[in-house]
Amino acid sequence: MSTLGNLLHEEGVSSEHDAEWLHLLVGDWQLIADLSFADLVLWVPSRTEHRDGDFRAVAHCRPSTGVTVYHDDVVGGHIAKTQRQMVQRAYSTASWVRALQPGWQAGLPVREEAVPVVRNGRVIAVLTRHSNLAAARAPSRLELTYMECAGELLRMISQGAFPDVSAPTGARRGAPRVGDGLVLLDVEGVVVYTSPNALSLLHRLGHIGEVEGESLAEVVSDLLEERRPVDESLPLVLTGRAPWRSDVEARGVALSLRAIPFTQAGQRTGAIVLARDVSELRRRERELMSKDATIREMHHRVKNNLTTVAALLRLQARRMTTSEAREALEEAMRRVSIIAVVHDTLSQGVDSSVDFDEVVDKGLRVTPDLAVPSSNIRVKREGSFGAISSGDATALALALTELVTNAVEHALPDGEGSVWVRPVRDGAHLQVIVADDGVGLPEQGGPGNGLGTQIVKALIGGELNGTIIWRDRDGGGTEAVISIELRKDE
Repeated sequence: MSTLGNLLHEEGVSSEHDAEWLHLLVGDWQLIADLSFADLVLWVPSRTEHRDGDFRAVAHCRPSTGVTVYHDDVVGGHIAKTQRQMVQRAYSTASWVRALQPGWQAGLPVREEAVPVVRNGRVIAVLTRHSNLAAARAPSRLELTYMECAGELLRMISQGAFPDVSAPTGARRGAPRVGDGLVLLDVEGVVVYTSPNALSLLHRLGHIGEVEGESLAEVVSDLLEERRPVDESLPLVLTGRAPWRSDVEARGVALSLRAIPFTQAGQRTGAIVLARDVSELRRRERELMSKDATIREMHHRVKNNLTTVAALLRLQARRMTTSEAREALEEAMRRVSIIAVVHDTLSQGVDSSVDFDEVVDKGLRVTPDLAVPSSNIRVKREGSFGAISSGDATALALALTELVTNAVEHALPDGEGSVWVRPVRDGAHLQVIVADDGVGLPEQGGPGNGLGTQIVKALIGGELNGTIIWRDRDGGGTEAVISIELRKDE
């Protein structure tokens, strides 16, 4: 199915600002659909059919507070003949048009209205509202208030005053919805109406009694606990002066508040404030933040401990009187240092995969100096590994480090030359060539059977379930070719 952006592009909405305005409207029109108990459809003039007066549906919203009119999706379709005249009139006259007779959808009577979507004095689209009349009855005060608020917002759309570009667009968890709780304010911030859910939230916060006729800002401020930090935007939200969001906490209850001001000719006439109990959400967020901080501290300590182990091995190696013992401890120190580098990189994020290029580059920078101090050997990476799961990263990094170390120590004994690491990625298949311009393979044609080679074979064949071969390099030197199938992120 085509997205809103694709459909706007297909229908020639070339203005970036017009498209962004429609995106903002669609991003917030669930509010209007819920207040209206009705379906909303967004129409733009159609350029693809070359027919005058044709419109195409680019977005559709169903209410969560009532029964939908359209059971089938209408996005991407062209307007019906019975609706075309109404939509065309709203588009050409920039006025709110109501159908004189109910329409019919799936055998149900439907009240239809067309509202021009205006930006900077120009009509850029038309929004239609479709209300199901099959279950008509005497509306309650809550429903009348909802419809009144929906009418104010639709009027603002027709005058280019909604959506408000200054409103925060971040999708913060726990954003309040119509059914969570609604408070209607007058221009002075005095409560005109409170939905039952909103009144329950205020009672939960600590208020006793009704709030209609009271200043919402004063009611809430009396409930706030001393010494608790308060969001600076809270007064503007509670008085309905700014289209912002804010949180308030008292007595272990956290409420998320959102204000939507009503305006007429640029002057504020009132507002609605939506409220939602987010106590459990905020508690879980604080727990996650605490756990995340604990995990990061653990990672930091593990890295420090690995670094300490490497330093102790280095000190112990210096005390060895035999060269074999010294070399063995230095190799152990180098391997622990590489594990510390890999662990430090993996612990930087919470994802199950890691940018392996960063891991390899850190290892390649320190390997020559650890293997042969004061050498003039250049180690280069040519190509990209991409993202690799943490389950494969450690084993692959250790294997590559062993291969580079082997090349530095044995293929380039004079401390001069180059080593290349060339990854070739094709989906889950990874081939890595570690090449050098050194002395080449021994006469028996194999890489030997030292501890480093055994470690590499164990890591590639056992941990990574891959293969590795050694061969002569064209132009001199040796190539080690690794082929593995990478695991998917878990």
